[in-house]
Amino acid sequence: MKHFLLAIFLIGNTLFTWSQQKQPKLVVGIVVDQMRYDYLARFWEKFSENGFKKLVNNGFNCEQTHFNYMPTYTAPGHASIYTGTTPANHGIIANTWYDKTNKAKTYCTSDENVQPVGTTTNMGKMSPNKLLVTTIADELKSANKQSKVIGISIKDRGAILPAGHQADAAYWFAGEDEGKWISSTYYMKQLPKWLNELNQKNTANTYLQKPWETLLPIHDYTESIADNNPYEEVFEGEKAPIFPHNLPALRKANKNYDLIKSTPFGNTILKELAFEVIKNEQMGKDDITDLLTVSFSSPDYIGHQFGPYSVEIQDTYLRLDKEIAELLTFLEKQVGENEFMVFLTADHGVVDIPQHAIDNQLPGGYFEEKATLQVLNETLFEKFKVESLVENLSNYQLFFNHDLIVEHQLNLIEIENVAVNFMLAQQGIVKAVSSTNLKAAEFTDKIMGNVQRGFHQVRSGDVLFVLAPGWINKWTKKGTTHGSPYNYDTHVPLLWYGTNIKQGARTEQVAIADIAATLSVLLNIALPSACDGKVIEELMK
Repeated sequence: MKHFLLAIFLIGNTLFTWSQQKQPKLVVGIVVDQMRYDYLARFWEKFSENGFKKLVNNGFNCEQTHFNYMPTYTAPGHASIYTGTTPANHGIIANTWYDKTNKAKTYCTSDENVQPVGTTTNMGKMSPNKLLVTTIADELKSANKQSKVIGISIKDRGAILPAGHQADAAYWFAGEDEGKWISSTYYMKQLPKWLNELNQKNTANTYLQKPWETLLPIHDYTESIADNNPYEEVFEGEKAPIFPHNLPALRKANKNYDLIKSTPFGNTILKELAFEVIKNEQMGKDDITDLLTVSFSSPDYIGHQFGPYSVEIQDTYLRLDKEIAELLTFLEKQVGENEFMVFLTADHGVVDIPQHAIDNQLPGGYFEEKATLQVLNETLFEKFKVESLVENLSNYQLFFNHDLIVEHQLNLIEIENVAVNFMLAQQGIVKAVSSTNLKAAEFTDKIMGNVQRGFHQVRSGDVLFVLAPGWINKWTKKGTTHGSPYNYDTHVPLLWYGTNIKQGARTEQVAIADIAATLSVLLNIALPSACDGKVIEELMK
């Protein structure tokens, strides 16, 4: 029997009352790794009626959803979506960052205190141990221990961080010569029987036995640049980045099962896993709300390699549209129409390949990170007569050697000021700020505000800097990346569909933290512990 619920919330200075007859049996949170908002418009005419168009036309579209911090990377993105706050609070400041205490790099989900499950490799030694606050999934489990929470993704961080600390399970893909779904002892002692059976089917192998050809005739990809161009990375063993990509011939040179991550079929095997999780774990089969977090990682691998204007990225999104349509149809049959809620967003966008931008008279460039670090240390040595005062440059941050500063009785603020002025003099850098100033003042400017909201006082560095629009760290002049505070990296889709969701759209800006705040209201549960988002009232029935 469904119960009638009355929820009353104070939002700002307004008393907001929301009544409902039922809760969704299942919430499916979809994150597309590296999806710019403009992909919806660019590819719209070639999408099917039952994928992205169904979410937009029959659900609620938050058209101006932005990340409000930098760096806009995968791990901070997933953490921010589900915690409802920024790296300044949740502590996931990058995918991998420099640990000042241990003077070594640390990975966002690595955990030496757990053991792999389903593999013998370190790919399974993962947990959410570095996430410092609760997620919407944690609050759902705290409200009702019978709620089931499971996270899945090709990437471990895409599965683990959204599912939070109390998840029933998280599964991610082990590539190279394994080609199977794995987990860790943080969640379980062994894989469930149904997952072992799925691994034995080895569908990843099936998709790698045929070439990646375009879904449509290649001349129909009019929204993309020429397939054969000088801007894209090739697969190892290819002479040109063009269709068809001969996957069977490329496997050996591209780490075997790792290859599927960089094709649309990585999305396909994840969709198949989602079906098996929902069926075998009986998610959405009673009146207690369950949560499945799904992160499609392959668009990120493909986007890095081929760029946002490639035929490959368009083909990936036309195929992902079909995967979304199949998932919605499956949920309607398995859980029931109007019995589930879906939201779809992305963890970041992506910048055009800088050389492509430059060749089209647009801003862009390449920043020499290693060379900058060397010259900066030489400059600091001339001033302070101490070598290697900067011990690390990464994630748009400088980390000083504080042991040397104490040993030689140097003035930290003076070193910061010299470093800031040096960085501002480098080509391609437009802003730089010291940690002292970030701790002392609140920045209202959008770009500097994004820098500050990405700054964690314990984990972040001593000086943070911002590259000019269109600039990236140089490793090659082919392919591209993300991480900036600019709109091409911050503006992502946010689509809502299903139980208690209105049909409509919002053009006013929404922060990514608003997702968790809104879900808290929709599910009648507590806000995540550091959530500072606002409720999107317009989308609620």
